[in-house]
Amino acid sequence: MDDEPDGALILQGIRALHERLDALERRVAPEERPSRTEPPHPGGPVPAWKRPTEGEARWQASAAVAAAVALQFPLPGRLVLLHPVWVLPALQGLLLLALVMANPHRINRESRAIRLLGLTLAAILSLANAWSVARLVTGLVNGTDRYSPGPLLATGAVIWLTNVIVFALWYWEFDRGGPVARAGGTDPYPDFLFAQMTSPHLAPPHWEPSFGDYLYLSFTNAAAFSPTDVLPLSRWAKMAMTAQASVSIVTVALVVARAVNILR
Repeated sequence: MDDEPDGALILQGIRALHERLDALERRVAPEERPSRTEPPHPGGPVPAWKRPTEGEARWQASAAVAAAVALQFPLPGRLVLLHPVWVLPALQGLLLLALVMANPHRINRESRAIRLLGLTLAAILSLANAWSVARLVTGLVNGTDRYSPGPLLATGAVIWLTNVIVFALWYWEFDRGGPVARAGGTDPYPDFLFAQMTSPHLAPPHWEPSFGDYLYLSFTNAAAFSPTDVLPLSRWAKMAMTAQASVSIVTVALVVARAVNILR
């Protein structure tokens, strides 16, 4: 009977010793502080790209489209889809004006008509530039077009830069349903994975992709012929980036090769 109280006292002594050792260890060990590189707590603010926002500013997309329209004027007449050369740029300018009037400051209002106008503008720009690429490549391969090195490089640069803007427009128009759908936060599954999405602690809470981000994506894909820090997730995004890289490779390779060949 006396053994039981003795055993209880021994257990209490062991527990007391463990508690004192734990307290001593906490005093000696450095205080753990949350790292600045750790992701925010799940209960923190929801990133802007995941929730409804007021919509991105109109001026970035408008300025890029206006540049693509203006880049068609320096092209040689044989590379232009319609004649006189001002017809197609004038039509594109009217479509751009209608889109700006529909959403002058923020892209947050859309209807089927507005959506159709935006896609029609992107399609016309794509068709015009595809025609220029096809005519340039055909002329260089067959040797029917005569260029000096300077004008050839300038023409190739204009077509390449227009191609960058055109594909940026397509990426912007279709990622998660387009700019208005992204502003509404209706689709949680992105077609392109930006670095700020995988590391939200490195971006402000109000960050969301805008046209400038898609322009950067298009430029790096056309220059490096592969994704850099933005990854395509959906199949259509992968195929679109493949098509853009293919066009860029053909344009750059043929233009540079021909220009070097005719240099004196």
